[in-house]
Amino acid sequence: MGTDHTPAAALTARARELWECLAGAAAGFTPAMSVAVVPRSYLCPPGWAGIVVLGSAALATAPDHDTARLIEQALSGQPAASLTDTGVLSSRLPAAEILGPASLAYLDPAEFRPQPGHAVATPVGLDHPGFRQFLLAADTDDAEESGIGEITTPAFAIREHGQVVAAAGYRDWPCGTAHLSVLTASAARGRGLAQAAASAAVAHAIAEGRLPQWRARPQASRRVARALGFRELGAQVSIRLAAAVTSRERRS
Repeated sequence: MGTDHTPAAALTARARELWECLAGAAAGFTPAMSVAVVPRSYLCPPGWAGIVVLGSAALATAPDHDTARLIEQALSGQPAASLTDTGVLSSRLPAAEILGPASLAYLDPAEFRPQPGHAVATPVGLDHPGFRQFLLAADTDDAEESGIGEITTPAFAIREHGQVVAAAGYRDWPCGTAHLSVLTASAARGRGLAQAAASAAVAHAIAEGRLPQWRARPQASRRVARALGFRELGAQVSIRLAAAVTSRERRS
């Protein structure tokens, strides 16, 4: 059987390398459900379990052996695609809280479709007064969802009437990955400004030789990524099990 050299296969391989790095040395992608015990995994918040599916394989971590065993037993035999489905997880696990799923999309530079539109995105420093005011005026949930406050690059900002109405950038992640973020002011949405700002940030990431990653839950954000040429290759979910259940597991 020959090696798959398609853009999707190459992107999947690079994305798996990234998430294995974030999970820790004990974890790896497998076609069958296997949960590695990694107390300090970066797949999820501390004390939670995390699952990432890319292609037909899954990567999962848990904070302790009892939680890992419970998850393996509950999800054994499930196809990879269902392991980030909240319906499946809720029906099979005593989950107190589930974050996600968030889609994971990646971009091959050859498939990048710039979308500048009529707006001009210019780089500004993260301490620029206009950008700071933009962040302060944004809805807190929208800003947190976008991750725009965590970027490590300049913000690629679009101004109207002297005010920043959209901005994008990325955070440097391991394995040469650029984790994209974009946010548009609520009153300026629906006019392609997110695509224009994100297009500038993606072009910067490609010029730096980085792998652009787009992680998102809202459909509007996912549409922006697809317009730029990103391929959705999988999803990520975090699970916090009910404390009473995990305590009972430890006593048994």
